Amino acid sequence: MDYETIRLSLREGVATLTLNRPDKMNALNTQMRAEILHAVRESEGSARVLVMTGEGRAFCSGQDLGDRANVGNLNLERTLRDEYEPMLRAIFDCAIPTISAVNGPAAGAGANLALAADVVIAAESAVFLQAFTRIGLIPDAGGTYWLPRQMGTAKAMGAALFAEPIKAQQASDWGMIWEAVPDDAFAEHWAERARHLANGPSVAYRNVKRAIRGSFENSLDQQLALEAKLQGEAGKSRDFQEGVLAFLEKRPAKFEGR
Repeated sequence: MDYETIRLSLREGVATLTLNRPDKMNALNTQMRAEILHAVRESEGSARVLVMTGEGRAFCSGQDLGDRANVGNLNLERTLRDEYEPMLRAIFDCAIPTISAVNGPAAGAGANLALAADVVIAAESAVFLQAFTRIGLIPDAGGTYWLPRQMGTAKAMGAALFAEPIKAQQASDWGMIWEAVPDDAFAEHWAERARHLANGPSVAYRNVKRAIRGSFENSLDQQLALEAKLQGEAGKSRDFQEGVLAFLEKRPAKFEGR
């Protein structure tokens, strides 16, 4: 597929998906959502880790609302159901680890696109903004799901109601994201994080995601059973055999991802 609103590159097991509408602060339109969906599925079959980042000074400014004349004709329910949901599910359900490398402002649906990834790494100058109530809407694109789970109900409610910018370091302190990194070290830092995952035990990573996400719906007995099942799968992988052998031989493991 020839992309027009994003770029997709693959190097050493790392797929990098770059939102590429810098003149619009990488605002999401129909074409971009379709291209992100395609790129995520493409990466899942060819890479061992997927990174999403933005071109220019922003990560993503959210939904592209277009000109004022079209606002009354927007069908937000259809757009969320038919365009956002498949894209967000593809990221959330992706079998390989996903990283959002938030290089600048992430607002509205753009903030929640970032939070759909397994790990969010942000430059210290980045901010997260649940801007929806500023225009008479509620958080969408998964925001009402990610926020209370990642930083608790009280913080999620305040972020949604007041629609105030949350600085990257504050987001990290609250548990909303994994870490905030000084701007001058940001690019190399997320690249190193991605390389680490690309060289890791892919079966274990996939099962970590399944286990942690399953825990929100499971009783203790159900979660223990799920852990046992997934650990059994991981224990049959070549990566487990290599990990144990490397430990016994006191050398770094060379995982194949299977």
